[in-house]
Amino acid sequence: MAILRFKALELAQNRPRIHVSPPSSKVSDYFGDNAFGIKQMKYTLSPDVFERLIYAIQKGKRIDFETANAIASVVKIWALDKGATHYTHWFQPLTGSTAEKHDAFFDSDADIENFKGTALVQQEPDASSFPSGGIRSTFEARGYTAWDPSSPMFILSHTLCIPTVFVSYTGEALDYKAPLLKANEIINKAATRVCRFFDRNVNAVQAYLGCEQEYFVLDRALFNARPDLVMGGRTVFGHNPARGQQLDDHYFGSIPTRIYDFMQDFEIECLKLGIPVRTRHNEVAPSQFEVAPSYEEMNVATDHNQLMMDVMERVSLKHNLKVLFHEKPFAGLNGSGNHNNWSLITSDGINLFRPSSSARENLQFLTFFVCTVKAVHDHNELLRASVASAGNDYRLGGQEAPPAIISVFIGERLTAVLDELEHNGNIKVKKGDNMYVKLGIDKIPSIIQDNTDRNRTSPFAFTGNKFEFRAVGSESNVAAPMTVLNLAVADQLNNFATAVDKEINTGMERRLAIIKILRDYIKSSKAVRFEGDGYSEDWIKEAESRKLPHIKDTPRALKAYISKSTKTLYTKYKICTERELEARHEILLENYIKKIQIESRIMGDLALNHIIPTSVTYQNMLIQNANGLKGLEIDNSAVIKTIQEISEHIDIVKNSVYEMIEERKRINKITDIEAKAIAYCDDVKSKYFKKIRYSVDKLELYVDSEVWPLPKYRELLFIR
Repeated sequence: MAILRFKALELAQNRPRIHVSPPSSKVSDYFGDNAFGIKQMKYTLSPDVFERLIYAIQKGKRIDFETANAIASVVKIWALDKGATHYTHWFQPLTGSTAEKHDAFFDSDADIENFKGTALVQQEPDASSFPSGGIRSTFEARGYTAWDPSSPMFILSHTLCIPTVFVSYTGEALDYKAPLLKANEIINKAATRVCRFFDRNVNAVQAYLGCEQEYFVLDRALFNARPDLVMGGRTVFGHNPARGQQLDDHYFGSIPTRIYDFMQDFEIECLKLGIPVRTRHNEVAPSQFEVAPSYEEMNVATDHNQLMMDVMERVSLKHNLKVLFHEKPFAGLNGSGNHNNWSLITSDGINLFRPSSSARENLQFLTFFVCTVKAVHDHNELLRASVASAGNDYRLGGQEAPPAIISVFIGERLTAVLDELEHNGNIKVKKGDNMYVKLGIDKIPSIIQDNTDRNRTSPFAFTGNKFEFRAVGSESNVAAPMTVLNLAVADQLNNFATAVDKEINTGMERRLAIIKILRDYIKSSKAVRFEGDGYSEDWIKEAESRKLPHIKDTPRALKAYISKSTKTLYTKYKICTERELEARHEILLENYIKKIQIESRIMGDLALNHIIPTSVTYQNMLIQNANGLKGLEIDNSAVIKTIQEISEHIDIVKNSVYEMIEERKRINKITDIEAKAIAYCDDVKSKYFKKIRYSVDKLELYVDSEVWPLPKYRELLFIR
């Protein structure tokens, strides 16, 4: 292993630079070249076919056979002209990644390239090995993919990829996209209903999303020399380097040359696919970076985020690099998140979370703002469950990641506005009075991004014209937390509209009814608002006194998916059935168990087959040296002390690994999946991982670097 390490270091230090040239100096010349969506269809389909397509999308109707064939014909011509040889339904099963099965356009029987409407609209992949949470047995292989025309098709690796939903033979959703599409439509209806209190002309509201994707980049040879990174995506061992991120010199620093070439390359490929990548920079930890696209309609944004990660992986191969999306690949350094910037935009292009100088518009802003805070308060545990994963458990609560307590940061100015409304919202307004002046609403400034400070320790923060859900992990499919957020806010908006209508029916003036309900919401959701340091012990105690849940681990957090309130919420809006929620809960628990199980086995393999043999060999060398010094009558006490300390750590590692193996055997016999997941969390991960790691990391300091088997943090993290 030590030989492999040094060969990998030599390769990493002598990589040639791969120069990248964009197709044109102007991005507009090639943006979206490899994408085919509504915009392209408008110019290539006949008006009547395009009209039928738009009607089907807006009404959620099935596309008829004639329309599907017309669309397939145009798409085939476009794809073949782009060099595509195959097509696939591109879907997002509950594995957390994407899936595809390629079929050739070429029909050998007819001796032509063939693509019919039936192939565009629906396929039947073998779905037996995808997780279903007990909805279907392994021998029941049928699953259906159905085209989602609202998300652009694209060409990747000479294959036409068609975004689809994925459902079982009996109709249950087996993916992330189907619930998201339903939640998008629910919030459209709820937000439109509330908007009409202020503007009768609003006919639609869309949720928009901007994903700030953080990631690490390593040299591929060094990555391959670390079995823990290859098998589990994170380093289970590794002593912190003398210099990590403490100087803050990497953040926003000059981008290393190899990384810049890689960034430019994958950005070009993303832009060709219609992904509007916009921002690139160094993040806080060494070898950590961020990419962010412009805001897009939520369904397209979630598809593009999954596609972008795929493109980054593919392009990294060309540059002899490896992208890490794990939330916490390196202990003691910042983890990676996928900061989900969420907003609501009307059909007129009005951002409902952007205050203005107009008092009337600010009442609308306050309505959506307060309802969102109330939704986060009321569905706190469900939002925590939506970001729960084995990887995110390592990240939350440390190195600038938000804690596992879900709170909302709104900034000093908006706090003052809500406080004033809470205490003055019950004033009497006489005829001729200016209600906005009396309530101070006319004094709300036009708040732009700089008016609201950022709080890196807040899981859910208002940042000027949007909310940023910072607790989402970098490896996750963002459709899961965004489905929960859309649904929670939509339900709250509907509750608000119903309450206002009730007050209006009693004779109360509309604006006063709105203020009355908002005032109640401000009071009842005040506990979730927090402006301070999310890492402080005082906040943990204060959160407990506010009765905010602090759920630190995934198995316990996931329970919110099957709570009575969640089942009521999801079934009320027909997002998921109770059976589907229970299935998803089981799938997520299974995934957690397997992740911890794999990490445990990696630790055991590395410790028993690499760390201990290397340490024993080095220890024997020290013993020989100590004996030699003794023969020369030279003080060897320092060497003997080192030998003893190495021996102690070897014993701790060996004994702990064997105990951990026995613990796994015991836990694997547990039949209840939730109990099994909790046991893996408490009796394997919590009990042994840190203990074993501590001793291995100490051995890394003792053992001669020339024989240590694994590339060290200082070697992995500083690419030039």
